[in-house]
Amino acid sequence: MPRAAGHALIQCMDKGVIYVATGAGYRDLAEQSARSLRQHEPDLAVDLFTDAPDAVDRRLFQAVHLIARPHDRSKLECMGMSRFARTLFLDCDTLVVNPLGDLWDVLDRFDLALAHEVRRETALIREGHAVETPYAFPQMNSGVMLYRRSEKMDAFLADWLARYDAAGLYRDQPVLKDLLWQGDLRFYVLPPEFNLRRVTELDAWEPGDALPVIVHSHRLMDHMRHGTARISDVETLIEAERAALADEWEMAGGRDGHPVRRFDPKASR
Repeated sequence: MPRAAGHALIQCMDKGVIYVATGAGYRDLAEQSARSLRQHEPDLAVDLFTDAPDAVDRRLFQAVHLIARPHDRSKLECMGMSRFARTLFLDCDTLVVNPLGDLWDVLDRFDLALAHEVRRETALIREGHAVETPYAFPQMNSGVMLYRRSEKMDAFLADWLARYDAAGLYRDQPVLKDLLWQGDLRFYVLPPEFNLRRVTELDAWEPGDALPVIVHSHRLMDHMRHGTARISDVETLIEAERAALADEWEMAGGRDGHPVRRFDPKASR
């Protein structure tokens, strides 16, 4: 399990944000996300779990914890080690674009809050590990998770880690879906503005529909994966996603003019 030097000396606090980043690229992304968070929540405690504590900008984080034995899903270990009574876990490929507001108050009634995964019509996102669920109960995205400290939540996180290790999977969401379906943990499904996976949704929202708070896009990692120009702001991100959306429809055979039929792969073009 990862441990932080001097971890016991750091006072437990009511609420805060944690990031988990291993490797230089992800540490850099975590810093970028933390800077966006600081713009809107300058007084909020922010912690980082990483394999190289000396390689980060300490001004961005109140505490930096060492991950001694990093692996692909170190976050499942680190989430259970949060020193906050109420924790918001953020993936590194996120940007905070507005204050979090009273998001924390959701935990007055629920143990956990998270949003639906996108691409819910695909087999990848409908997949569980050992349990088949209705279509209307898809995977949840684990890149933005709000949770409160309790024995029940600690047990849930430990069970998630143990089942993930036993399953031998790369993605953690199938096991998470099983646990949420089978268990009795009180969880809430966040509206998309708190985990905006499709920034192009902003093009469709009308005034008063929602206020975007947390943007979460893999395109923020494109410079690491594909050697493209780095994306660090929402304006550039939405242009990249608009272009990617057009490419997706082209690869699917074109965008049918019918507003519903276009989503059915069996429908004729």
